[in-house]
Amino acid sequence: MEQISVVCGLGNPGARYRSTRHNLGFLALDVLSRRHSLSWRRVGGPAQEARWRAAGRTIVLLKPLTYMNESGAAVSRLSGLRPSGLLVVSDDINLPLGKLRFRMGGGSGGHNGLASIIDRLGTEAFPRLRLGIGGAPEGVDWADFVLMEFLDEEREAAGAAVEAAAEAVELAVRRGLAEAMQRYNRSGGTGGRGPAGPGGDREGGGEGGGAA
Repeated sequence: MEQISVVCGLGNPGARYRSTRHNLGFLALDVLSRRHSLSWRRVGGPAQEARWRAAGRTIVLLKPLTYMNESGAAVSRLSGLRPSGLLVVSDDINLPLGKLRFRMGGGSGGHNGLASIIDRLGTEAFPRLRLGIGGAPEGVDWADFVLMEFLDEEREAAGAAVEAAAEAVELAVRRGLAEAMQRYNRSGGTGGRGPAGPGGDREGGGEGGGAA
């Protein structure tokens, strides 16, 4: 497997969306940047970028500042990017709250940020780390659900998932995706930290627009 050179966390810019379910990708990269005292800077795309020296090489951390459905614009402007060296961190409505899962490729699963990246790169063959947010309650449209904040009783599981995601990214960068997949995909998605939060697997997922 190719070494990771870019980690892209997906989310929406602005205070309105900062703590929503759709912003777990941003939050995971924020945890990682704090752990290593990294500084963010504005770059074209538009996006925020931080440089992280790890495993003897420089890793680019990227947060697109477009809305979710234009995330691919920030990714595609990276010079010399090989899709197999890109790790995308995103929320996933098809996984239970708190569960993490690596995938080496595949479709968007209805996630507009992933769909935009697939469209801009012209391939589905890039790794991603999916963070479960649980399924939308009955009667709530999924596009509205992902833009909601976590309930009080969900915040602990969500916070633990973000911390675990930062650790999972670090393991993937330092030790490789194969080891990270073995640890997180076979441990219930928690990296051996204990059971995942409540929620159920859902298949499919629709398309939405704008921030969703």
